[in-house]
Amino acid sequence: MNIQIDKLARSKRRTIALVIERDGSLTVRAPMRAPRYLIDQFIQQKADWIIRAQEKIKSAPPTPAKLYRDGEKFLYLGALYDLKLISAHRAALQFDNGFTLRRDAQHKAEALFTRWYKERALEVITERVEHYVRQFGFAPKRVKISSAKTRWGSCSHDGSLNFTWRLVMAPLDVIDYVVLHELAHLRVKNHSPKFWKVVEEICPEYKKWRKWLKENGERLSL
Repeated sequence: MNIQIDKLARSKRRTIALVIERDGSLTVRAPMRAPRYLIDQFIQQKADWIIRAQEKIKSAPPTPAKLYRDGEKFLYLGALYDLKLISAHRAALQFDNGFTLRRDAQHKAEALFTRWYKERALEVITERVEHYVRQFGFAPKRVKISSAKTRWGSCSHDGSLNFTWRLVMAPLDVIDYVVLHELAHLRVKNHSPKFWKVVEEICPEYKKWRKWLKENGERLSL
């Protein structure tokens, strides 16, 4: 059975891990010196699981693209807010228990929303990181916001934490899980049982929020 690897990422990790991304692609994370035949062997052993996971993603109904029309709803921190188009001379996009968008800025609505979400993501996620740094004594180097489409967060080798701006659409409990997941990587770089033990210690309900992301992640987009 021929399984296509879409991305092979080598690092100082000790084990091989398979990730089915939200677009159905297969990412393989492997140790720096793992020979290719061992990677291919591991993939063949997991072939049935890979195919089931990819078919599940392909069979899911696509998320409708945003049209930025009056009354359309947008997610922020897990809640849905209405969009209202206005003609008044205000900022192009504003939020006050709902979104208002100037009609003459409707043609650039996606860029405006993306910028707004990025700003809020940096604000909210930085605050949550700082909260857990104080609580658990982690020492990340910095927090950065990315436009990643298939990863909610990552932890680089220098201790920088990266989060996609789409995460700020999720409930705060889900954001906290992703933040704690990446902070845990400061102690354990891989996804070994030791890593998940650290996650469970600092986020006892992580399985609940991990499941929420798997089931609702496609909704967190424009």
